[in-house]
Amino acid sequence: MRVCVVGNGPVGQTTALLLARWGVPVVLLDARPERDLVGSKAICQQRDVLDVWEAVGAGRRIADEGVTWTTARTFYSDHELFAHDLDSGTSAFPPFVNISQARTEQILDELIAAEPLIDVRWNHLVTGLSQDRSGVTVECGHHTIRADCAVACAGARADDIRRMLGVSFGGRSFDDRFLICDIRAELPGWAKERRFYFDPSWNPGRQVLIHPCPGGTYRIDWQVPGGYNNAALASDESSGALDRRIRAIIGATPYEIVWKSVYRFHSRVVDRMRVGRVLLAGDCAHLVSPFGARGLNSGVGDAENAAWKIAYVLHGWAGGQLLETYHDERHAAALENLAVTTATMDFLVPQNSEQRRIRLSVLAGARTDPAMRARVDSGRLAEPFWYVDSPLTTPDPARPFAGRPPRGALPPAGPGILVPDVGGAARLRELARDGFLVLAAPGADVTAAASLPVTAPIRLLEMEKIDKTGALAAALGARPGELWVIRPDAYVAAVLTTSTELAPALWRALGISEEAVAE
Repeated sequence: MRVCVVGNGPVGQTTALLLARWGVPVVLLDARPERDLVGSKAICQQRDVLDVWEAVGAGRRIADEGVTWTTARTFYSDHELFAHDLDSGTSAFPPFVNISQARTEQILDELIAAEPLIDVRWNHLVTGLSQDRSGVTVECGHHTIRADCAVACAGARADDIRRMLGVSFGGRSFDDRFLICDIRAELPGWAKERRFYFDPSWNPGRQVLIHPCPGGTYRIDWQVPGGYNNAALASDESSGALDRRIRAIIGATPYEIVWKSVYRFHSRVVDRMRVGRVLLAGDCAHLVSPFGARGLNSGVGDAENAAWKIAYVLHGWAGGQLLETYHDERHAAALENLAVTTATMDFLVPQNSEQRRIRLSVLAGARTDPAMRARVDSGRLAEPFWYVDSPLTTPDPARPFAGRPPRGALPPAGPGILVPDVGGAARLRELARDGFLVLAAPGADVTAAASLPVTAPIRLLEMEKIDKTGALAAALGARPGELWVIRPDAYVAAVLTTSTELAPALWRALGISEEAVAE
């Protein structure tokens, strides 16, 4: 039993660590000679992603080292439109933290180095990828790796991997570029603020975004013309134009440039995220603009979804059809992220006269009309994707899904929804990530749980014993007599009123058809 993970970036690292947590040996490949720890890159890590990383021992470390801004300030031209204060709530983790991708990778590397089930191999460029009915063969020059399954996390430039798998990568690329600088400077009052500027006089017709990061550093993103490239950046640096850009924002404050780069953003997704025994994850499967921080955050969602499903199949706890639900769930998540971030980019970079008219109307109106402020789109922060339409989810007519809630809100707990972050004797999400869990509300009939016809390990816990205060049942909205089936990624698979429904719901959540059960 072995899995080959291609790509040793944060999505590949997370996949490998989660597989090892399930007792699955991993070969982790990367074409680079070593880790290149430079630049902020993907900086904003969302609360639910910190939860996933906590399952492998990294979440609290990343949260403690990161910076959480509490005020989002938005400007149009040279006027502040509004400032929005964030509510951190009662979760064990902040809504998100800003921390460089390089530091996140360092922390994950430390955990990988201590994990004997993970074999890291640098300088392994994949030159061939084939599969048969019993496994996957990965060729890296003169080296050949044989594995039961593979996860392709090789990043945005993994054209060869996608070609080997025969998947398309449709979508669009945006003409405008973005110049990114990480600077170190003393900027009193800025460490807890995110600043977004629409059409400032010092970057006319375009946007600027400023994020605080640890260690007194700030990430600045300027939207620049389509022809701007690394050569233009070098010219701006030598001529003093880059210094003038920075001075327009921070004034005469001394600063140091830590890292700089030019990016072009894309909105693309593969047509298939599962090809036989190979799953595609992260930027290898989908690319979105960074406004809303949905790239790496979505990639970690891919990693968790892939890891528990591969582990359950390889341990013999589920059939191979469970792997197909990885595509069902994560492709739908990718399409939603694509739609959300494309709408943001169309607001930031209007594609036609009608979009430009709407943008100008909204920005002008937001100065005086609070209703218009909600339409100012500088990026909707990453959120979990709700698996309400998944083939693994048993619908509950008493808990219909009302659709994605307003920005910053969460839907009520129910089938397909990530369980709320609630504590007690232990945090519910921590308990859930140890494997399938059946939670029994007061008065539930639990006799059927003693002899369930499934091979996967199932734990039964009574809500009252986990939390005697009733906070858990209240957070779930659990009713007397109910049984809640929780998946290993902390999503609700089913809410049941009778114990006779338990086995069919578990079969469904494991991707096992009734026909397969009958055989």
